[in-house]
Amino acid sequence: MSFQNVDIHAVGLKATRGDLIVTSFFEDVSPAARKFSDAFYARRKAMPSQIQAGVYSAVRHYLQAIKDTDSDDSTAVMAKMKATPVSDAYTPNGRIREDQRMVHDLYLVQVKTPEESKGPWDFVKLVATIPPDQAFRPLDRSKCSLVGK
Repeated sequence: MSFQNVDIHAVGLKATRGDLIVTSFFEDVSPAARKFSDAFYARRKAMPSQIQAGVYSAVRHYLQAIKDTDSDDSTAVMAKMKATPVSDAYTPNGRIREDQRMVHDLYLVQVKTPEESKGPWDFVKLVATIPPDQAFRPLDRSKCSLVGK
């Protein structure tokens, strides 16, 4: 089940307080995430969800690979994307594996109580960072046909 900041916003802190959630992004995970989130909020009057931040990261990484290779050839672009670490507002620690999965840190967060919240969209606090090798299935256990080619 996916439960994101937009869901907490819709349901409210009173009903969700104390819930534990695994997420790939939240606005206070890093200064870069906060800067991105504040800019997003200025335009949308809502904080970005993990999906919105992830899509922004993926598109940005793809377009940067096109620029860097000066090509739109899919093989060249994908090779560049795999060779380039993903380090942006979404994740400081991402990489694309040979099975095409982007692995990165995930975060265990806990929903704050209404008393802990310092204002609108201040919903979660970090409990633990889950590194990529613990967050995603190991490559050697993948059944993807791309592995080993």
